[in-house]
Amino acid sequence: MKLVTAAQMRALEEQAAAEGRPPEALMEDAGLGVAQEVWVNLGAAPGCRVAVLVGPGNNGGDGLVAARHLQDWGAQVEVVLLADRDEGDPNLKQLVEREIVVRQAADDLTQLEEALSGAEAVVDAVLGTGRARPLGGTIAQVLELVSEARAKPAGPKVFAVDIPTGVDCDTGAVDPRALRADVTIALGCSKFGLHTLPGAEFAGQIELIDLGLPAEAVEALPVELLNARWVRDRLPKRPAGANKGTFGRLLIVAGSRQYVGAARLAALGALRSGAGLVTVACPSSALPLIASGLTEATFLPLSDNGGAVAGSAATEAASALPRYDALLLGPGLGQGASQQAFVRQLLMSLEEGGPPVLIDADGLNNLANLPHWWERVAARCVLTPHPGEQSRLTRRSIADIQANRLTSALEASAEFKQTVALKGAYSIIAGPDGRAGVNPYANAALASAGTGDVLAGAIAGLMAQGLAPFEAACCGAYVHAAAAQGLKPEQGDAGILASDLLPELPRTLRELRAV
Repeated sequence: MKLVTAAQMRALEEQAAAEGRPPEALMEDAGLGVAQEVWVNLGAAPGCRVAVLVGPGNNGGDGLVAARHLQDWGAQVEVVLLADRDEGDPNLKQLVEREIVVRQAADDLTQLEEALSGAEAVVDAVLGTGRARPLGGTIAQVLELVSEARAKPAGPKVFAVDIPTGVDCDTGAVDPRALRADVTIALGCSKFGLHTLPGAEFAGQIELIDLGLPAEAVEALPVELLNARWVRDRLPKRPAGANKGTFGRLLIVAGSRQYVGAARLAALGALRSGAGLVTVACPSSALPLIASGLTEATFLPLSDNGGAVAGSAATEAASALPRYDALLLGPGLGQGASQQAFVRQLLMSLEEGGPPVLIDADGLNNLANLPHWWERVAARCVLTPHPGEQSRLTRRSIADIQANRLTSALEASAEFKQTVALKGAYSIIAGPDGRAGVNPYANAALASAGTGDVLAGAIAGLMAQGLAPFEAACCGAYVHAAAAQGLKPEQGDAGILASDLLPELPRTLRELRAV
């Protein structure tokens, strides 16, 4: 499913108008779709009471159309105008002709309280994607009353038209007075702000209404909400006559005496994602510790500097790389002059057209200290930063990154000319060509040590199997998050270990291939 910004949605509507779908037709279809969602959700019960909050713009117009259809189907509808509308508004005229109650919120808020007290549903058609100002005045008062009514045991369900009032459709930022929805009815395309925090917490269940927008233009949109079918169509094939070479050879440069588990988890994440052969290259003194819990991998001892990889070991790893289909660099390496020299020398030695590289964790932290590193790395890479690592790479604050995660990921990807997978709730994978994939999952179970190492292994394992960096990052992030979702019904979202994800990965892959 494609996601849009406000500007992209306006462009789609303008193109639709140019192709013979005027705004009035789009509004009629939008209002009808909203009414159908509300009606079905309420059980199509004649006599059910619905309050429709109507703002000044097109979002309010959609609400007026929805009110008309709901009344025609047998609902008891009251319309509350939160701003003046043109007296010649044809949709408002049709409500008056049907003798539907239309109130001005500014006239008497006590009447609104009475309407809300008996309502089974409230339709939020106040402000849509064009909102650019803080909420205040009558609108803020009304939203506060609705929020109070919704919080009561028998309070009304709130249905947001396109986006809940007070949620920024481009960033997911939320006004302090924003109205939380039980159902958001997205019109034409879902908006990015519904699929990132904090906006996602205000969206409730998201339903999409088809408005007949130009299909080619929608398909060309660069941001995709990942789903099972999208991932299934891109997973590596598993021919019955394959051997381990068929499914790729992955070299993982990871680990130190201080961080043994990271290398193990990354290797197992790659193997559980289907990689045919995994070799762990690690400091020689750490090898026995790492190998003791990792029977399925092979190993390459590297020159050691006090339990960490020596800078001179870069030539050892680089000389081995031509035998592999992908490289994973970083988990558990540690930080210091020795590791920084190693990362610099290894990455600068890689040639364009060689195996793709995933850089994670301390690979990123050491890389961030190298000025303009992206001008000197020729290999195709996937960077997998969490917000703190993204901050070090981009020299922007974590607050700025989190305030606009999509822009941060896309700008970093464009500057570095590499795929960037910005981790966190609703992870974002950005490609240097301007594409982006948005993970549909947010799961507190993944907020524990080691889960990122499993993710790095899964993505790198898919690259070793032949997926391009962007597709591997999207598929790996989705499979990893879906595996955590699979554990949630029995184990909840607290106390799940990174190693718990490992047996869930192949089960998740099996289920995806069966979709």
